[in-house]
Amino acid sequence: MITDEQFRRILWHSRRGMLELDVLLVPFAHEAFPLLSEEEQQLYIQFIAHEDTDLFCWLLEHEQPEPVYLDIIKKIRAHAAKQQQH
Repeated sequence: MITDEQFRRILWHSRRGMLELDVLLVPFAHEAFPLLSEEEQQLYIQFIAHEDTDLFCWLLEHEQPEPVYLDIIKKIRAHAAKQQQH
């Protein structure tokens, strides 16, 4: 289980300073992260530990992501698509 302090750190690390990443990761971290399973939460934490350039290429489909991250990337993209509909 993620503590409040850990959640604040995750929110902070989801802010990348690159607009394209921030519009995907920050809302996802705020709204969807708490609803993920513990395994998915750990995967997201590992995912955001990567360099911005990797995240950018993976999330915007410029490069094929590491296979372990395919599901979390799908969830991030789906969350962003849902937000655009509202």
